[in-house]
Amino acid sequence: MEKSLKILLVEDNLIEIMKMKRTLSLLKLKHTLHEAKNGEEALNFLEDRSNIPDIILLDLNMPKINGIEFLRILKSKDDLKHIPTIILTTSSNQKDLLECYRTGMSGYILKPLKYEEYVKKIEVVLSYWSVNELIQS
Repeated sequence: MEKSLKILLVEDNLIEIMKMKRTLSLLKLKHTLHEAKNGEEALNFLEDRSNIPDIILLDLNMPKINGIEFLRILKSKDDLKHIPTIILTTSSNQKDLLECYRTGMSGYILKPLKYEEYVKKIEVVLSYWSVNELIQS
């Protein structure tokens, strides 16, 4: 049985935020989407433990606290480090990819240029996490 997810999207680009909302609507997914414009805003959001998301979709290139810095902070907190964090980025930099895996991310998705490919990738990621046993418990 698929679960409706609570998603935290950490993204500073308004167009990318709108694209995610449009994709969720197009796919007719009933997930709840919360937004944070950077890592600092996301950490503030997570301070309220009633806001704990099922998954975090994280951009790397953001002001204040970037994605890798946010991931390091998140994974250092015992009560938050279990949250699956999927990098959703335009960076194909191998150094970024390896650093994210070392830091404990759950996946690394390159944002494709074509919207149809983006929809397919988001559908697969959200479908997987909505049936994952970690999320079910």
